[in-house]
Amino acid sequence: MAGDIPETDERLSVVAANMRPRLSEISCGIWEHLIAEIAQLRGDDNIVGLLQASVTGNVATLLDVFEYDMSLETVEGPAVAHEYARRLAQRDTPINALIRAYRIGHWRFLQVCLDELHRQCPDEESSAAITSRMLAVSFDYIDRVTEQVVEVYQLERDRWLLNETAGRTARVREILAEQEVDLDSAESALGYRLRQHHLGLVAWLPAPAHGGAALARLERFTSELAGKLDCLARPLFVPQDGTLSWAWLPLGSQDQVSWEHLSSAVEEADPSVQVCTGSVEPGIEGFRYTHRQALRAQKLAAMASSDCRFTAYARVAPIALMCTNIDDLRAWVGGVLGPLAVDDEHSARLRETLRIFLATGCSYTAAASNQILHKNTVQYRIRKAEEAMGHTVQERRTDLDVALLAVEHLGSVLLRKKPA
Repeated sequence: MAGDIPETDERLSVVAANMRPRLSEISCGIWEHLIAEIAQLRGDDNIVGLLQASVTGNVATLLDVFEYDMSLETVEGPAVAHEYARRLAQRDTPINALIRAYRIGHWRFLQVCLDELHRQCPDEESSAAITSRMLAVSFDYIDRVTEQVVEVYQLERDRWLLNETAGRTARVREILAEQEVDLDSAESALGYRLRQHHLGLVAWLPAPAHGGAALARLERFTSELAGKLDCLARPLFVPQDGTLSWAWLPLGSQDQVSWEHLSSAVEEADPSVQVCTGSVEPGIEGFRYTHRQALRAQKLAAMASSDCRFTAYARVAPIALMCTNIDDLRAWVGGVLGPLAVDDEHSARLRETLRIFLATGCSYTAAASNQILHKNTVQYRIRKAEEAMGHTVQERRTDLDVALLAVEHLGSVLLRKKPA
C-alpha cells in the first residue's frame, strides 16, 4: 500500500539511487543558486570552492540517508561543512547567511527530488506518501546539521575573537595603565580613534551561552548600542573571557548621551546581557576614565540585589565610589537611617515614601500623587520616619539622598536583619 512505510522507504531509495549519477550536476546547481541569492557567501576562490564542497557533501549524505534508510541518530554533517562554518566565522560573515544557505539549499534539493519522483511515480497516492517521507527525513537532517554547523561557527567565532584581539587587548591595557602612548601608532593598531569622546562599557552574560556563542552575542550587542547612539565608526570591542567584554563607543564630538535613550536601547537588545557604562569623556584620558567608571559601576551591579540589566555610572557615582569599603558604607547608612536600616516591610515602606518625598522637592502633594496615597498618609509616614531616625529630613537631607540611593541599589547588602 502507498501508506506502508517499508514500501515508501523502498521507493524513496530508488529515487535517491537514480539521482546519484547526477550528484555533481545537482550540487553545482544548488551552489550556483546560493551564490546568486546570498551576497555574503561570495568571496575569494578558496571560500567559494569550500562552499561548493560543503553543498556536495550534504547532498551526497542526504542521498545516502534516502537510499540506505539510515538512522539520523548516526549521521553527522560532512567534515567539509564544519570547516566551511569555521571559515565564515573567521571572516566575520553573519551567521544568518550560513543558516539561510541551508534553508535555500534544502528547498532547491527538494525541487530536484520531487522532479525525479514525479518522473518515476505518476501515481498520486504513492507520490504523496513518498513526498511526505522525503520532506520529513530531509527536514530532520537539515535541522540536525544546521545545529551542528551553527555550534561550530559560534565556537570558532569566540576562539577567533579571543586570538585576533590578543594584540589589541595588550595595547588597550598599556593605554589603561597610563604608559606613554604614541597616539598615531595606538590608533592604527586599534583601528579606533583616541582623539574623540568615548563611552566606556562593561558587558557580560551571567552564564556561558550554548555552543560558545557568548562573545558573538556580546559583540553584536555592542554594535547594536553603537547603532542606536548613531556612532559613525565601529566601537572598540575587547573580549576579556568567554562571557565578559570591555568596549568603547566612538562618539566623535558628541559630549553627552541620553541615558533614557541608552537604557531603552539596552532593554530592546539581547535580554540576557548585563551592561554598565561610564560617562562620556574626551581624549585619551577620557578613554581611561570612562572605563574606570564602567568598572566601578560593574562592581556595584555585582553587589546589588536587584535584577537591573543596565547600570550607568552617572546615576550611581557616589555609591559606586563608596563600594570600595562595603562595611564602612553599611555602618554609615545605618547611622543616617537608624531603625529604618532594617530589612523588613514596614521600614521599606517608610524608606520608599521618604525617597519619593525627597525626589519631589519635599512636596507632600507631589509625593502623594506619585505613590497614589492621600496627602495625610505621606505626612504621617514622613513624621514616623523622622521619629525613627531621630532627626528631621531637612537636618540631613544630603546624607539621606545618598543613603537611600545606596539602599535602592544594594538593598539587603546594607540593611540589618529584622530582630527575632
